[in-house]
Amino acid sequence: MKMNQQLLQINRNFIICFIVSASLSAIVAQSLSEYENHLTTTLTIGTGYVIYFGIFSFLFYLDNKNRYKQMKSSLIRKELFSMISSFGMGEIIYLVLRWPSLYYFLEIGIEPYIASLVSEVISTACYMITVTVFLRKTKTF
Repeated sequence: MKMNQQLLQINRNFIICFIVSASLSAIVAQSLSEYENHLTTTLTIGTGYVIYFGIFSFLFYLDNKNRYKQMKSSLIRKELFSMISSFGMGEIIYLVLRWPSLYYFLEIGIEPYIASLVSEVISTACYMITVTVFLRKTKTF
């Protein structure tokens, strides 16, 4: 199978963002352990989103700023639409797995930071697979 450079960069960025986001989300989950589990779950995931997409946007910009300067605007629009669609499908999968799994782990009494990390690993793995498959199927990269 031929490896695509853009797809490798995106997956590298996913992993970098995952490490930072998962670490900080675990800290947030632990610090909110005194609150109700549904509140801890929601705030932990919200924090993770802000961190993840902030870092991902910055890394994506750095990786692609020169590439997009050389592309026609219609191709950029098409590529960005495909990416947003693929990321959207990944986000649906991510949320469907992340919220219930984190909530469940908290409910059964697992330490909040461990619950957050395990839930994040499961959800992010499925997210990365979904986005990669959709980007390949739509021939974006």
